[in-house]
Amino acid sequence: MVKKNKKQKIALLGNPNVGKSSLFNTLTGLNQRVGNFPGVTVDKKTGLLQLSEDKQLEILDLPGLYSLFVKSADEAVVLESLMNPDLQIDLLLVVLDACNLERSLILYTQAQDLGFDIIPILTMNDLAIKQGIKINLNEISKNLGRPIFEINPRKDSGIKELKSFLADYEPLNNEANINFKNRLILGQYDMLKSLSIEEKTRFSEELKNLNKDQTDIQLDDTVQRINTVHGLLGNALHFEKVKKKNTTANIDKIITHPVFGYLIYFGLLLLIFQFIFSVAEYPMNWIDSSFAALNSWLKSVLPTSALSDLLTEGLITGIGGIIIFIPQIAILFAFIAVLEESGYMSRVVYLMDKPMRLFGLNGKSVVPLISGAACAVPAIMSARGIESYKERLITIFVTPFISCSARLPVYIIIIALIIPQGTILGFSYKGLTLLGLYLFGIIAALLTSVVMSKLLKARDKSLFIIDLPSYRMPRWKNIGLTVYQKAGTFVLEAGKIILAISVILWALATYGPPNSMKNAALKAAEIVKGNPELNLEEVTAAQKLEASFIGQFGQFIEPVIHPLGYDWKIGIALITSFAAREVFVGTLGTIYSVGEENFEEHLVDRMRKETFADSGKPVYTFASGLSLLVFYVFSMQCMSTIAVVYRETGGWKWPLIQLFYMSGLAYLLALLTFFLLN
Repeated sequence: MVKKNKKQKIALLGNPNVGKSSLFNTLTGLNQRVGNFPGVTVDKKTGLLQLSEDKQLEILDLPGLYSLFVKSADEAVVLESLMNPDLQIDLLLVVLDACNLERSLILYTQAQDLGFDIIPILTMNDLAIKQGIKINLNEISKNLGRPIFEINPRKDSGIKELKSFLADYEPLNNEANINFKNRLILGQYDMLKSLSIEEKTRFSEELKNLNKDQTDIQLDDTVQRINTVHGLLGNALHFEKVKKKNTTANIDKIITHPVFGYLIYFGLLLLIFQFIFSVAEYPMNWIDSSFAALNSWLKSVLPTSALSDLLTEGLITGIGGIIIFIPQIAILFAFIAVLEESGYMSRVVYLMDKPMRLFGLNGKSVVPLISGAACAVPAIMSARGIESYKERLITIFVTPFISCSARLPVYIIIIALIIPQGTILGFSYKGLTLLGLYLFGIIAALLTSVVMSKLLKARDKSLFIIDLPSYRMPRWKNIGLTVYQKAGTFVLEAGKIILAISVILWALATYGPPNSMKNAALKAAEIVKGNPELNLEEVTAAQKLEASFIGQFGQFIEPVIHPLGYDWKIGIALITSFAAREVFVGTLGTIYSVGEENFEEHLVDRMRKETFADSGKPVYTFASGLSLLVFYVFSMQCMSTIAVVYRETGGWKWPLIQLFYMSGLAYLLALLTFFLLN
């Protein structure tokens, strides 16, 4: 089954929470990349370990699972990867948990029966000793017929010895256990995508002939395998009674308490949200001002040309729109990594799973949903921790309903325009309106989750099996690598889509029919001639935007948005805000030729005076303003979000469904709002 490669390939296999990822990070460092297994959104981590000038190993970190009898489509990729001869895995490092050695050895023997050369790696032995578990490694090593390496990646203990072994290792050819391999497939053939319809039919017939179902096959194999594991362990395990302070159990009494547990969790979420919302603001403002300064400098030194405009207003602006998200992504995933490394995240899932399942979600869905109030981009990326494909997909789908920080400028300008001063029970009308907008988004997310959970056919069974590991200090190197990986993934994958769309929007807003653009410049000159207080450059920009392709498209769609109470100028702002929601305000400022001084105040005044050309009626009324707020609560007005949904779901199907569903819902509710209030 194993083929010798010029660059040997090693895969890491093990149960969840056994230190497998820590070992991977220790061996590969920054020489790693993250992709997706074909057809699923499970992380595929690969890295390089340079042992000498002439020996380099490629290491694959397989997702954690308890058995090769898998329970989900995402777990099935591990089995299919192991059975794929094209992957050419030379050696498996199976990570064994000293605290749960019997369970780990079941997975070990399953992989062994597939014909792999395997080296057992023992972790958590320090914790096992504290629990009174003593392991005779020599006896187990003798029974397995392989050397066992005891390691502690957190302290780099045993890593040097493992690397030394790998430096001299030469691949072996082992024979697979045909009977087991047949049982393995027979017990779950319907889960495996790699099997043809004919093969699945054959296995179905074989199952009928045996007069057994898949559960019987799996149960029989597990019973046999437990007996095998008992033989391998022999007398190698010794259990002693130890007097110890059960710190983990004492902490869990508070952390998983039905009242205090939720208070602590939501307190932590508020802390995370505060950091994402406020602390990230400083580097984001610095990035924004740096790119603005770079743009200004380039405009001052470059000759006036279409190429210069493409560089400054298209490419540089697009790149800035990518880089500006990195602080939020970094902060969110740093917090998540700390929670996971410390062992707290497992308690979160345990605590939140039951209430979230009422809405068809998962305990881990809370983090993306709450984080979405800062930015949907890192929030959607954080949904990768949800094992169930269905629940992860629902979480990704509904997260954009949570009002993000980019919506705030839109909310604030419209609320300032249409909501009067005043209070009720000490709360201002404007503050209550803003709170209501956030609540509408949350309600929409939860109701959509319920509907999707009924409509979607689960590709996997959503079982709640989770280890509650001992609490431990986070390993800061792993946290740094996690942040580096997530930020890099966003920049390289979602970033290229954002950049492409930014350039397209720039081109549509910059160019238009030659005659129209020429007439726009002449019209601007006439307007300024009659109103000398106006800035010629700003008025010209507004007129050219109106005459551009995107401006003409705004006028083209006016009949569609007019029933909502909008005119074509709002239509342009709706289109340009697809780049980023907050662009809505800047676009209106350009259209209405509002200067930088007292920008918001002057813009509100100008919007109040805006009227429809045909009827002379005000454009911005209470009805149209509230309609616009409702539209922005529910609409999918962010290309960055669409780009990251494409990245996380592995195709255009779900981002397009999401776009049309949210836009359609936004349109209908905005229409209803305007109809009822007008």
